[in-house]
Amino acid sequence: MIETHAFGNFVPENAKYLILGSFTARQAFKENRSYNKSYDWFYSNKRNQFWFILEKVYEQQLENKQEKQKLFSNLCIAIADIILQCERKENNNLDKNLINSVYNIDAITKILDQNKIKKIFFTSCFVEKKFKQIFKDVLNSYKEIEMIALPSPSPRFARMNKQQKIRKYKELLPNLNLDQQI
Repeated sequence: MIETHAFGNFVPENAKYLILGSFTARQAFKENRSYNKSYDWFYSNKRNQFWFILEKVYEQQLENKQEKQKLFSNLCIAIADIILQCERKENNNLDKNLINSVYNIDAITKILDQNKIKKIFFTSCFVEKKFKQIFKDVLNSYKEIEMIALPSPSPRFARMNKQQKIRKYKELLPNLNLDQQI
């Protein structure tokens, strides 16, 4: 079954940073037997550590889409996934099982064209590698943008424990207090 990205892109006013992931989890799609209505925005799968890590980094509760979007607006962070449509092998969320992908080139190019993006953060080395491969023509126009791979928030990425991931995210992501003063 071909799935189309469930959430689109989120781009706050004055976006300076962009977080790129691969694709939403199967729990976001009503047509999937794994559908879970609590999966209301990017990376809300209970196993994914992304929002847990950000709660610790920014010392805030991020229990719903509105709180997450408010944080990203305050931080001037846009968020998108590099895949717009795909199919899944084995009906699971692993990046390696996303096949027949249609990439989100137009939307990501628009984000870069309409905003002064300083840094792109990738949610894994897989996403960074795919982005550099698939979006290489786009990248030629934006050589000044710094690209940073974050430790994967997947629990399968066990080379780092949660505390190590939190420290690394805190070191790499923008500081909330500085960005609120802009």
